[in-house]
Amino acid sequence: MTIARLIDGRGAIISCGVDTSVGEAVKILAERRIGALPVMRGSEVAGIFSERDVVYQLAAHGEAMLEKSVAEVMTSPVISVERHSGVLDALGLMTRRRIRHLPVVEDGALVGFVSIGDLVKYRIDHIVAEAEAMRVYIQSA
Repeated sequence: MTIARLIDGRGAIISCGVDTSVGEAVKILAERRIGALPVMRGSEVAGIFSERDVVYQLAAHGEAMLEKSVAEVMTSPVISVERHSGVLDALGLMTRRRIRHLPVVEDGALVGFVSIGDLVKYRIDHIVAEAEAMRVYIQSA
């Protein structure tokens, strides 16, 4: 299965701009109950702002970090996948690079955003469906 099937039908992608303050971005994360935001510079994904960035900056700079722009603290350069990428390939990439979120890009434009949770859920659902099909097959034989 490809990433395209995971992101098709999803709503708008929640993101922020490079000039957004860390304080504003933290509010978005909390209100939306999400762990990361793609950071946009125009139509280009400039970086990822995540809960990890908040923790690292808070430890290094205290609450003064809330006044910084996300461009100063985001994770960059961006590691991304394309719509035609396989789910298992994306999961392997996330595991190797120790990241939890991937922008999905097409012709340089952001078309989706997936988390490791999205990919693991797909994988578990797929394994459960295969197991059920096997049970049905064995019972009917």
